[in-house]
Amino acid sequence: MVSGIKRIIFLILGWLSLVLGIIGIFLPILPTTPFALLAAYFFSKSSKKLHLWLLKQKHLGPIISNWENHGVIRLRAKILATVTMVLLFSYTLIFVLVSVWIKVTVATIGISVLIFIWTRPSEISINAQ
Repeated sequence: MVSGIKRIIFLILGWLSLVLGIIGIFLPILPTTPFALLAAYFFSKSSKKLHLWLLKQKHLGPIISNWENHGVIRLRAKILATVTMVLLFSYTLIFVLVSVWIKVTVATIGISVLIFIWTRPSEISINAQ
């Protein structure tokens, strides 16, 4: 846990991430899970009480706990993230008139994130329990 100004910044970033995650429940273009994980990280650094509260939430708690304890991203979340990213990044790459270097950067970031997502386990291994 950090102290002072860092704690306040992490607390603000935690709430901001949580709000964005909640908006993502209703707005399909904004992913909920990454923002919930980010909120959990910031709360773990700023407020044990808020971090525990988040872990006890019915829908977000298991997702966060699986990530924190086992590095698991559920298959459904992987598929949803992949479809969303491919659609959004493709739009940028095809229809937005920007420099080729920006398109290469966007493509590289997208591919890197997808590689990261798909190299995480989708289930908790029996040995890890």
